[in-house]
Amino acid sequence: MYARPLARLIEQLQRLPGVGPKTAQRLALYILKRPESEVEALAQALIEAKQQVGLCQVCFHLSSEPVCEICRHPQRDNTTICVVADSRDVIALEKTREYKGKYHVLGGVISPMDGIGPEQLNVQALVRRVSHQKPLEVILAISPSVEGETTTLYISQLLKPFTKVTRIAFGLPVGGDLEYADELTLARALEGRREIN
Repeated sequence: MYARPLARLIEQLQRLPGVGPKTAQRLALYILKRPESEVEALAQALIEAKQQVGLCQVCFHLSSEPVCEICRHPQRDNTTICVVADSRDVIALEKTREYKGKYHVLGGVISPMDGIGPEQLNVQALVRRVSHQKPLEVILAISPSVEGETTTLYISQLLKPFTKVTRIAFGLPVGGDLEYADELTLARALEGRREIN
């Protein structure tokens, strides 16, 4: 139905999250209509992002430097660390402009059904960081899914000997993801956090 290069492009675009066959087709046809310079710029941006963006050595957030901008920022509060599952959650929380501390990105949540245990996540790095830096508070801002709850309880037990451990308030729907919540809901969830007993 399609020329082979177009079919290949559609196939590759369908691999992106949230992109089905019709959207992939629409994107592919749009790309073909663009000037070659724009297509080359898009291809170059993809390659550069893949080659130059890695993980911060401190918090594991996406960064093009060894240490990310948030960790390097002198105005950030060193007495709190907000633990999130994914870099998308950091971006969502930053949009609220309410949180001024540092972050720690786990790289996912504990999910035995998917073969993801604590050893596949940045949990031990978090424990080392907290035991060394001794922040006054660690805020667990993990989506309230079954896996998120498991991760929250596991991490809270590991960190309680070192510091106060709180979690964001439940202004978020169970099974929802932080990245899809609006800024006001996230801001209120941060304000209403409580200590885990």
